[in-house]
Amino acid sequence: MKDYQIIVVGGGAAGMMAAGQAAQNGAKVLLLEKKERLGRKIAISGKGRCNITNEENVADFIRNYPGNGRFLHGILREFDNVALRRFLAHYGVETKVERGGRVFPVSDDAENVVEALAGFLTELGVTIITGITIEEILVENGRVIGVQGIDKRRFLAQAVIVCTGGASYPATGSTGDGFRFARKLGHHVITPRPALVPLKTAESWVKELQGLSLRNVEATLWIGGKKKAAEFGEMLFTHFGVSGPIILTLSRQAGEGVRQGEPVQLRINLKPALTAEQLDLRIQRDFQKYSNKQFKNALEDLLPQSLIPVMIRLSGINPDRVVHQVNREERKRLISLLQELALTITDTLSIETAIVTAGGVDVKEINPKTMASKRIEGLYWAGEVVDVDGITGGFNLQAAFAMGFRAGRAACEEVCSLV
Repeated sequence: MKDYQIIVVGGGAAGMMAAGQAAQNGAKVLLLEKKERLGRKIAISGKGRCNITNEENVADFIRNYPGNGRFLHGILREFDNVALRRFLAHYGVETKVERGGRVFPVSDDAENVVEALAGFLTELGVTIITGITIEEILVENGRVIGVQGIDKRRFLAQAVIVCTGGASYPATGSTGDGFRFARKLGHHVITPRPALVPLKTAESWVKELQGLSLRNVEATLWIGGKKKAAEFGEMLFTHFGVSGPIILTLSRQAGEGVRQGEPVQLRINLKPALTAEQLDLRIQRDFQKYSNKQFKNALEDLLPQSLIPVMIRLSGINPDRVVHQVNREERKRLISLLQELALTITDTLSIETAIVTAGGVDVKEINPKTMASKRIEGLYWAGEVVDVDGITGGFNLQAAFAMGFRAGRAACEEVCSLV
C-alpha cells in the first residue's frame, strides 16, 4: 500500500495548484517544499504585488510566450485568466486590471495570493512538509514509486508531479533541482538560460543615469545589424546597464544574440510619438524660448535633468554655446540622438537574477494533454521546470497555474484508475 497516491515536489504556483487540484478530485496528496514557507517566488513577484495574470483574450495569449507557446494552447484554454481570477476571488483575493492588461490583487499584496493558495490546500486536506530537499525521484521498472530526500527519508506514491521551478531567484528554492531529476531519468533538458533579465551595456555613461526611469519610450533590438524586435513602454537605467519592463521583454533575444557572438544593440527612441520633422519643430520652439541661454540650460523642457549632461556630451554640441548659435546640422545630430540613443549590449545578468528561466525539460517529451512524462510512467512536470517562458505582464504565472491545474487533475485521473 502506498503512503500517498500523489506527491508534488515544489510549493510554488504550479505545485500548489497541482496539489490542490489532485486533492480536489479525490487523491491523497503530499506536497513537499524545499523552503520553510510555500510560495516564496509568488510573494516577491511584481515587486511584492504579484502580477497574477493578464486580461488579454486567451486566444491571443500564445503570442506572449517566445518559449514554446504552442505547447500551452489547450492548457491555457482549460484554466484561463478568467478561471484563475474566479478561483482567487473564491478564496478571498479580488483582482484589478492595470496598464498593459496586468492583473494584480486589489490589496497590492502578493502574500494574499500565497495565503489563498495555502487555504485551498488546507481545505482539501493536502499534507504539507516544508524545509525538505528532495534528492531523487524513485523509479522501478520504468514507473515512479516515490521520492527520497537528502536526509534519506522516502515517501512512496503512485505518481509524482515535479514543480521545482527553474534556476532563477535561487533564494526562493529554485535551484535547478528539477533539471537534475530530468537528466537522471533520461529526459532531455534544453540548456537553462536567463529570460526576463536586465542587460549589461558597454557605455560607461549609463552609470550617471542610475535610477532614472523613462516612460513612453521605444526600445528597438538590433542583432547582427538587423532589426529583431521593438517594445514601447517603461525602462530603467542601472549602474551596469538597463532594466525595466520593455528591456526585460527584449532580453531573451538579446541574450541569445550575445551567446551567438553577434553584435547586439539597443536603440532608444526617447520621443517615439514624434516624427523627426515634428521633433525638429518642437526643438526649434524650445530654442526660440531659450534663445539667449546657453545650450546646457535649454533642454529642461525636453529631457529629465539627469539625462541632459549625457545627451549634450553625446551630441558633440558645446554646452556653453548660446542657443541661437546652434546650427541646423547640430540640431539634426540632437534629433538623431533623441530618436536613436544607441546602447551596446555586452551580456545579460546571471540566471540567478532573472525573473524567469528559459529552457528546461523538453516539451517534446511531455504530453501536453496531461503534463505526463513520455519516458517514465507516473511522472508529471509543471511550471518553470518545463521549457516554456513568456514575456512580462502576468503570462508566466498564468502558465504555471494552468500547467499545475492540468497536471494535478491528470495525475489524479491516472492514480484513481489504478485503485
